[in-house]
Formats: sequence, C-alpha cells, structure tokens
Amino acid sequence: MLPPNDLSGAILARLLVAAILGGVIGLERQIRGKPAGLRTNLFICLGSALFTILSEHVAGATGGDHGRIAAQIITGIGFIGAGAIIRDRGNVLGLTTAATIFVVASVGMAAGLGLFVTASATALVILVSLSGLGWLEDRLSLKTRLLTFRLTTSNLEGAMAGANQALREMNLQMKHFKVYRIGVDFVMEFDADVSHTQQHSLLPRLSAVEPRCEVVSRDAARTE
Repeated sequence: MLPPNDLSGAILARLLVAAILGGVIGLERQIRGKPAGLRTNLFICLGSALFTILSEHVAGATGGDHGRIAAQIITGIGFIGAGAIIRDRGNVLGLTTAATIFVVASVGMAAGLGLFVTASATALVILVSLSGLGWLEDRLSLKTRLLTFRLTTSNLEGAMAGANQALREMNLQMKHFKVYRIGVDFVMEFDADVSHTQQHSLLPRLSAVEPRCEVVSRDAARTE
C-alpha cells in the first residue's frame, strides 16, 4: 500500500498516466466526432484511477476490503455506458462508445494500481482496434450505415419500380418509405442499410433511374 502522504510521488504518477492514456483515447474519439470525446474519456480514466487509489487507502486505514470501492466503479461506468446507447428507427447506436467507456475505466484502474505497462498496452490495443479495425470493416464491407435516399421525379411509378429493382439486385431492403409532392414533382424518400462499398454502387444505379437522386441523411454506424 502507498504511504498516506505520498502525494507528490507515486500517487501523482498514477493519476498522470491515467489522464494521459484516457486523453489519448478520447482524442481519437473526438477526431471521429463521437459523443464521448477527449474530456469524457480523460475524466473516466482519471476518476477510475483515483477511486482505485482511494479504495487502497481507505481499506488500509480501516482494515476493510481493498476492492470494495473499486468494485463500484464497474457499476457506475455501466450507467454512463447505458446513457451512450441509443435506439433509433430500429437500429442500436452507441455500442462501441459504451464499450470504449467501459474499457477506458479498466485502464484507469490499472494505472491507479501502478500497473503502468498493463494500462499502456491496453490503451494501445484500444487505439488500434478503434482506428485500424474500423478501417478494415469499411474496406471489407462488414459495417453498415443507415442512409436516407431521396429521388425527385415526375414519374413516380417508374422511379419506384427502378429503385426497387436496384435494391433487389444488391440484396438490400427499403425501409421507412414515404412520398410527398413539391410543385409538379414527386419526392420519394427511403432508408437502406448499406456498407461503404454498397453505397458507392447503389448511388449510380439510382441516378440512372432518376438523375435527381441524393443522399439526404447519414446516420452513425450502428455499432458506433
């Protein structure tokens, strides 16, 4: 156990390492525009480290269980992670953010125990997984996004038939279909779950059906 007054040495080193590792992970999330960014991940990692240190000191002073306070970190982080998960139009968003929050807390706990190599190695794995595996998922079309497509046409029946055929050929399903009028034209909107590769293949097909075709909204990846 650390000496109670060792505030300028080992304790500060543990807190500093936790803040740096949490900040680096949070910066990657911030750059990608995720809701839990730099400050959120830094605070989670730093707070987990401090609670772990406090757990060690409180138990030493009172003769209690060393893991009692630290164990509650998992419960608290679970509430924060649950708040990051959103169900929208039948899709679940924020799972990766919630999982990142959970594992960042474990990095803070490791730093709080002085396990600097373990904490640093885990943070490195997190960064590689978030950036490298995300790129790989896009290249291999393993990750889909819910996109909203809009076709403005004067021939509604022909546009509907052409859009349905294009989706059918790519084994995609049309969701949340709606039609409304703007002046003399019809506007047809629908959603579809498409991968990075499928998006670039579908747009030319829909444009061949109706040149006035565009992607009007882009939801976050369903696992992000």
